[in-house]
Amino acid sequence: MIPRGQTAVSEAAQEIDKLMGLHPKGFDLSLDRITRLLDVLGNPHRKLPPVIHVAGTNGKGSVTAFCRALLEAGGYSAHVHTSPHLVNWHERYRIGVAGGRGQLVDDAVFAEALRRVADANAGQHITVFEILTAVTFILFSEQSADAAIIEVGLGGRFDATNVISDPAVSVIMPISLDHQPYLGDRVELIAAEKAGIMKPGLPVVIGHQEYDAALDVLMSTAERLHCPSAVFGQDFMVHEEYGRLVYQDEFGLADLPLPRLPGRHQYANAAAAIRAVKAAGFTVTETMMEKAMNSVEWPGRLQRLGEGRLLAHAPAGAEIWIDGGHNPGAGEVIAEAMANFEERQSRPLFLIIGMINTKDPVGYFKAFAGLVEKVFCVPIRNSDAMIDPVILSNAAYDAGLVAEPMSTVGDALEAIKAVLDPEGLPPRILVGGSLYLVGDVLSDNGTPPK
Repeated sequence: MIPRGQTAVSEAAQEIDKLMGLHPKGFDLSLDRITRLLDVLGNPHRKLPPVIHVAGTNGKGSVTAFCRALLEAGGYSAHVHTSPHLVNWHERYRIGVAGGRGQLVDDAVFAEALRRVADANAGQHITVFEILTAVTFILFSEQSADAAIIEVGLGGRFDATNVISDPAVSVIMPISLDHQPYLGDRVELIAAEKAGIMKPGLPVVIGHQEYDAALDVLMSTAERLHCPSAVFGQDFMVHEEYGRLVYQDEFGLADLPLPRLPGRHQYANAAAAIRAVKAAGFTVTETMMEKAMNSVEWPGRLQRLGEGRLLAHAPAGAEIWIDGGHNPGAGEVIAEAMANFEERQSRPLFLIIGMINTKDPVGYFKAFAGLVEKVFCVPIRNSDAMIDPVILSNAAYDAGLVAEPMSTVGDALEAIKAVLDPEGLPPRILVGGSLYLVGDVLSDNGTPPK
């Protein structure tokens, strides 16, 4: 498995390098090409175990992780597709193992699936994401499991994963502004695209929605399609009480440990996953829920670095957190988490941020007003779309923050040492703004996801 930015030596990485050279990068939202290709491959997407299909602007990956943890806690096996990856392409495909923890796809199996799909496509116009989605269906249809959890790549209605016609349940997580050139510049337009994964008469779970306009679109779509629906705050809910997580739906109430994933926003993500796994037809016991809250993992999302090479550059005693959230909605929940950390233990907060040019940096930075000592803006390796650190620093300034461009994350960590009060508390440092930057950090740190 090959870290981002290093020479490809694995079979699968070499196959993907070939595909990148032949086919366009980015997105070209349509179902025509993927439908044609899957037909040539024998329509593997129709041979999947029960599918939990997940869309949304934020929280998709977290709810996917909670669904996986719940199923595995009950002894079920679950295939899992997520995107993008952080360090290795293999992270997109976790193969379910009976009675145990799913494993990232084997390199030789992955490479062979890539070759099969590329051969079936026969050089016709297609995007790399569509090929990778076809690989998902090949891998998940040919190895048995009790469930398949499949995360949407972009949008919903025309995302390549939306060839799935009969999901066990569709899940729509929080919707906010992101990918506006593709999905629209208002939350109700984006909600309509995400709602495209709902299928007539089949269950849908609607997670916590910050915007009423988005919720209205989702609920009206579910009603129009006669989808049995469960809506956060109405049909299921969650709250913290005496350091415990209390979940309730029409089936009863559960008193659970707080989730292992930090941040209050994860409470609603956990609740959506519990309700989704139930809606998909699985029995969910309180023992399963307890085990899942304690075992769930989702790398690169409010993950604390406790070891690795980068820590040598950090100030003594520093907390270093990484998070790939990159839009205004994500900025709000990450900033709230940082504020909660501050309430528990006061430390000066510094940001090390890199972003790509499809994002709204000012909207992201505004969430941190009043919380941050200084922002250090860094480049993202091997990305033509990165925002120049000088321009990104200006965006942070426009949001009311003090900012400075730096060449690397390591340089930024050294710069934080230089501005610290030697008599003060050790700092809390958040590195993020892009999953690509988080992938670079995990690679440099020597701690890739497993």
